[in-house]
Amino acid sequence: MTIKEFVSKRKEEIKEYVSGLAIKPFLVIVQVNDDVASNAYVKGKLKDASELGINAELKKLPTSTTEEELLNIINILNKDNKVDAFIVQMPLPKHINEEKIKNAISPEKDVDGFHPLSQLNPCTPQGIIDYLHAENILLQGKNALVMGRSNIVGKPMAKLLLKENCNVTVVHSKTSKEDMHFYVKHADIIVIAIGKQGYLDESYEYKKDAVIVDVGISRDETGLHGDAKPNLPVRLQTPVPGGVGLLTRLSLIENLLKIYKKKYKI
Repeated sequence: MTIKEFVSKRKEEIKEYVSGLAIKPFLVIVQVNDDVASNAYVKGKLKDASELGINAELKKLPTSTTEEELLNIINILNKDNKVDAFIVQMPLPKHINEEKIKNAISPEKDVDGFHPLSQLNPCTPQGIIDYLHAENILLQGKNALVMGRSNIVGKPMAKLLLKENCNVTVVHSKTSKEDMHFYVKHADIIVIAIGKQGYLDESYEYKKDAVIVDVGISRDETGLHGDAKPNLPVRLQTPVPGGVGLLTRLSLIENLLKIYKKKYKI
């Protein structure tokens, strides 16, 4: 099943579930950037909500918004009982401390799963795990390689793969080229999120049954590209575009429903 098919099937199920709810879930998106990727992602989230019958509102703030002003908005949203969950879209302007913002969001409303006390997992890693399960990819005891150690993807991805009983290795910009080739050669599952177009290519050796999950996204005059070159000799490789971005958006909706059900004790 392609990612598009998997997401489409699950969205139909969610749409049917939401149609039977007297009170619709309410999501607020706070955006304090004019980042091209963020604009596309927010547009996608609003489109998903509209398709599924979920109430969603975008609060787009100027990039000159101060940290104090943003914290004040977060405080208001935390206390607003009509708002089931909200996100603050990353990245933030340099004058605003991202960690302080993430920690200011109530764990009960933290649909992104970034708060240290959140009961939810970050959307991208959770979406990837859900898709691998749907594809019947065996994870237990497998060698999983996470390329990249960001707080949004790399680190939580490694944590979730460990939870699935994988043998997890994390490589990064300080890993030697020789070691990189060694780990790729022995990996059953590779999750790459380094932001380098076509980094994984034919120069690497792969297990024929390996799975490559491509989180990276770069744009040039020819369009959007991933961190892995297309059509590598592996069992499964997620596409860019039309891949992990769709899983992330779906996972956000799944997290919203978990928050909603807990709030209304469903």
